[in-house]
Amino acid sequence: MIKIDCPVYIIVPRKTKKDKKYSLNLNQYRNWKFVVSNMLKDTFSEGMRRALSDVKVKDELYISYKYYKGSNRRSDKNNVISIVDKFFCDSLVKYNIIPDDNDNIIISTCGYPTEVDKNNPRVEARLFNNKEDYIKDIIKNL
Repeated sequence: MIKIDCPVYIIVPRKTKKDKKYSLNLNQYRNWKFVVSNMLKDTFSEGMRRALSDVKVKDELYISYKYYKGSNRRSDKNNVISIVDKFFCDSLVKYNIIPDDNDNIIISTCGYPTEVDKNNPRVEARLFNNKEDYIKDIIKNL
C-alpha cells in the first residue's frame, strides 16, 4: 500500500488581487470555466509530482480515499472525493505511472468514513497493487 496526501483546495496567486482559494469539490467544479478547471488540474498535478515520483504500479490498481475535513461542519465527502479522484488519476497518467485511467487499469475505488483534521484538511489516497490487500484495508476501515 502507498499513501499519498492530496489537497482539498488550491490557492492560485494573482498579480493585482488577493490570492484566490479554490475548493476541490463537485459543486465548484461544475461552475468553473474550462480554462480555470485545466489550470487547477495542472496545479494539482504539479503538487503531486514529488509524491508520485517513486510510485510503481503493476497491471491493476485499486484506490481508496479518506477525506479529512477541516471543520465539524457538514460536508458531502463524495463531492470532494470525486474531483480529487479525477485530478489524481489524471496525474497518475500524466507522470506515466499508469498508461490510462480506464476500468481495465483502475479496477476499483472506494471512500472511507470522513474524519476531522483542522490543521491539515486533505484527502488521503491509498494505492494497492493487489485485490487482497485492498479488501483487507476496506474491512479494517469500516
